[in-house]
Amino acid sequence: MKKIIILCLLLSLFSCGLLEETNSSPDIADTPEELYNQMTYPEVIGQLNQMEWNTETPTTVKQHLLGSLLAGGGSSPTSNTPQAWLDQYNSLQAAAMSTRLGIPMLFGIDAVHGNNNVYGATIFPHNIGLGATRDAELVEEIAHITAIEVRAIGFHWNFAPCLAVAQDERWGRTYESYSENPQVVSELGAAAVRGYQGTSLSDKYSVLATIKHFVADGGTSGGTNEGNANMDEEILRSTHVFPYIAAIDAGAGALMPSFSSWNGEKMHGNDYLLTEVLKDELGFSGLIISDWTAHTQLPGTLHDQIRNAFVAGVDMFMTPYVFLGNEMDDLMNPNTSTSQAKIDEERIEEAVVNILTVKYDLNLFDNPYKDNSDLYLIGSTEHRAVAREAVRKSLVVLKNENGTLPLTTTQNILVAGSKADDLGSQCGGWTITWQGGTGDTTIGTTVLEAIHNKSSNVIYNATASNLTGIDRAAIVVGETPYAEGDGDTSNLDLTTRLTAQDKTAIKNLNASNVPYVVILFSGRAMIASDEIANSDAFIAAWLPGTEGDGIADILFGDYSPTGKLSFTWPDSMAQIPVNSTDDTYPSTEYLYPFGYGISY
Repeated sequence: MKKIIILCLLLSLFSCGLLEETNSSPDIADTPEELYNQMTYPEVIGQLNQMEWNTETPTTVKQHLLGSLLAGGGSSPTSNTPQAWLDQYNSLQAAAMSTRLGIPMLFGIDAVHGNNNVYGATIFPHNIGLGATRDAELVEEIAHITAIEVRAIGFHWNFAPCLAVAQDERWGRTYESYSENPQVVSELGAAAVRGYQGTSLSDKYSVLATIKHFVADGGTSGGTNEGNANMDEEILRSTHVFPYIAAIDAGAGALMPSFSSWNGEKMHGNDYLLTEVLKDELGFSGLIISDWTAHTQLPGTLHDQIRNAFVAGVDMFMTPYVFLGNEMDDLMNPNTSTSQAKIDEERIEEAVVNILTVKYDLNLFDNPYKDNSDLYLIGSTEHRAVAREAVRKSLVVLKNENGTLPLTTTQNILVAGSKADDLGSQCGGWTITWQGGTGDTTIGTTVLEAIHNKSSNVIYNATASNLTGIDRAAIVVGETPYAEGDGDTSNLDLTTRLTAQDKTAIKNLNASNVPYVVILFSGRAMIASDEIANSDAFIAAWLPGTEGDGIADILFGDYSPTGKLSFTWPDSMAQIPVNSTDDTYPSTEYLYPFGYGISY
């Protein structure tokens, strides 16, 4: 049989005792429906659960007949190397292939700006920066490169792109949104889907895309993560549902509901939006995966929560640490003695067939394993060149006076600021770990290193304490990395993000006659009116990722700035929330309007 032959070949290929069992299952069924009809209830239930890969073993994979594993944010092998990722993938996949039916597992990952959990991978600008490029072709190319680096470690399912239309900068996930404008999100989100999935999921470098988080995660009151979007259906559709239409038309194969609520009802239990609107009206026929334990936020008992989410339209439960076998058996198996109301067989079949269809489309039954032939592509020079292009196109120059920019190689340049040589802050959250980190978290080029690459007339002085003989200065400041709820805030004042050294440096620069540029790393527009007013030039660099050379390209004029604000830039907290789609939007009242950005 085909699968036995594959396993035997892999025994020789990996030559490390990786595959201890061969698959004695019958030939692969021709269709997902045929395979479903061969399955027992334990096998069905195994397909409906997605567990965390670092807590599962080959033994538990076989015990629970698992259908899917995910690597959550920061869930890397003990040795975070591409080879270690690949080895762990193959070992766990082999366990699934050794079960009765030999159904391969889906492996999912949050590769939201490159394959960002893997040390050494190419890290691209977060979506807020890509929104400033307005370049759909570039976004598609970035998604394709991300898919290549994801497939290199064996994984084939990406929990991206995020189609949130962020309406309030206080939300900690604002940087995961391309724009406050639904049209921009629609165009770039669809481009990302095309890039991830390619022309066919069976292609070697295609991954399953997941459009998320349906719906209105970016429209919650006060920008509260997992909060309530209090709005009428017209606003819901015109602003938040709108980007999903293009993404579905682009062929998105999976979708993730939002943790948040619409008018008080949690999305994971909203059968009107998940079934009537999404499936029946918009025509989405792909796989719906829950967010991390999101079913537990629904009302009632655990049985109630599972039933309500499943009936509403959720196909697979991301339940990382608690296998829902007994509960699902009570709800689905007619032979189980229980008082629980049973779920219709038709709905069970629909969910499992949706899952199996993806596996067939990805050609996993014929090619469940991955060799190491593509590991060299992770963080490759070619991929980093595209990331560098994305950085320079994403930067938005908000101010440039006194001929401050571009810099020249003949000038004496001082670099200051706590973020100038901080790669982790440059990359932001969802980088190596869930919340991100500071310092040398991965491989890349900081702003300071990039400026040194351009010119030999550069010195670093954190506090700008000695400006004698200095012609130009650059100070790099910004937010400390965060993700999701940890990033929610009621205070976006940049001053509160400055270190003591940053404040001293700005004070010294303001007291001098040296023209200086502020480079801001942030996941959103900040209240930075004083810093902008006092500086000679100001660049919103967002969270650009590993390729700091792209910033130097802008600073030295090798590329003339083209980035345009994808979010309105407010002057004070009193103006938040402010969005260009508001009926009363008076762009002149705010510091910089949507679409603003100057060039040389």
